[in-house]
Amino acid sequence: MDSASPFTPVLEKCSSVQTFNGSTPDENAIAIVGAKEHNLKNISLNIPRDRFVVFTGLSGSGKSSLAFDIIYAEGQRRYIDSLSAYARQFLEVMARPNVDYVAGIPPTVAIEQRLSQGGKKSTVATVTEIYHYLRLLYSKIGKQHCVQCGRQIHSLTRSQILDRIGRYLAEVA
Repeated sequence: MDSASPFTPVLEKCSSVQTFNGSTPDENAIAIVGAKEHNLKNISLNIPRDRFVVFTGLSGSGKSSLAFDIIYAEGQRRYIDSLSAYARQFLEVMARPNVDYVAGIPPTVAIEQRLSQGGKKSTVATVTEIYHYLRLLYSKIGKQHCVQCGRQIHSLTRSQILDRIGRYLAEVA
């Protein structure tokens, strides 16, 4: 099995998967089986996707290990694996987390809680440095409208601009 994909699941000791609200592992969820990172002792769970999920617990119970060392690390590693070899050479690939199986994980972004990151007006886009790419995207695909009358703004040729200026000056005079 030397030609297996890095995403091929390897299940040695698979226990039952804990679920939330009666969901099953094959639904729209992140399935984690056998997590053994830091304080996590062979934990298996199913985390719903497209929902706001909060990890709570005592200090040292493995919240950050689950969030950053397993979910974020695996999502980031899979995203980097999907890039071309040329792009990957410039990025640091994260180590594979100590887990038996992870499925349903999307590309991830992690923002650690720090006071020194950003300021009062910082957003997720500015902190993750995608703000400029979003501005570029919106400028290319967006349609500008006049803030006073609401009509869509179109580009004009030099002669159209001069014609409009001439008409405006004639009306004013």
